Amino acid sequence: MKKYRSGISIILPGLLLVFQGCLKDEYELGTLVTPTNVTLDYVIVGADGANPYGDGSGIVNFSTTADHAITYNFNFGDGKDNEIAPDGGVSHVFSKNGINPYYVTVTAVGTGGLSSSKTVQIEVFSSFTDEEAVDFLSGGSVKTWYWAADQPGHLGLGPNDQVYDDGAHTFSAWYTAAAFEKSATSLYETQCVFILDGENLTFEQINTTGEAFIQGKYSEELGLGVEGSYPWDFEGVKNVSFGPSSSIATEDGGYRGTAMSFSDGGFMGFYAGSSEYEIMEISENILKVRMVQANEPLFAWYHIFTPVKPVQ
Repeated sequence: MKKYRSGISIILPGLLLVFQGCLKDEYELGTLVTPTNVTLDYVIVGADGANPYGDGSGIVNFSTTADHAITYNFNFGDGKDNEIAPDGGVSHVFSKNGINPYYVTVTAVGTGGLSSSKTVQIEVFSSFTDEEAVDFLSGGSVKTWYWAADQPGHLGLGPNDQVYDDGAHTFSAWYTAAAFEKSATSLYETQCVFILDGENLTFEQINTTGEAFIQGKYSEELGLGVEGSYPWDFEGVKNVSFGPSSSIATEDGGYRGTAMSFSDGGFMGFYAGSSEYEIMEISENILKVRMVQANEPLFAWYHIFTPVKPVQ
């Protein structure tokens, strides 16, 4: 009996410590509750009795709510990037021409990653075109664009927020790369190839090194290390679609007002999680674009391309 009771006296303190540890963990995590009562409402811009699918801009404003939700993740069902909206409100441009159906899913995310989803089907009319931009990008057939490495500011960073210095959200106010600054990486080996086949414009990123330049936050998230060039699967040809730009910089910066999107995660050599680029300026000899970083929406990246590869 003494041996038996001695064993119990040793085990019980251990159990007590485990139990106390569990209570501490539960206290730190808080109560885990799955979001409920998910709602998803939308307004198609310009929709009325005569135009039930909208005014042709393709813009739809969404709002969602849920009990016990921390944030919301939108999948628009059109091949473009998902969007995170902590307040549940987001505007999206559906750019496929004509009247097209889309299944839009919002996922309400709660504590500990618990989630609930809701899906709605919508039909949206888009008539947005920018034929001049298509001609410049493709040269009417096939055209390759290269990083304008010899130009200061061919890569730049600025705020995607109007609260900074007046007009700072319209240019690379925070950082501008010097000429050939990234020569030690594979960035300047990027070829951005646009091909026009009838009315269909496609894009392909080619880099003979097999690498892409990965922005710092993404390289860390992917476990690659510091910002720089890393092996990347470019996944072939992407479809290109256009829509009106929804950037806060469009009007203030006097930009073209056209947004260009690549399907299936396509990007132009510098990876920051986004496949949508605002065309700031385009001609036969220059292409300037602006892109908002997907995992840091305060960051707006600026790129300059040229159809002739610069030589150092």
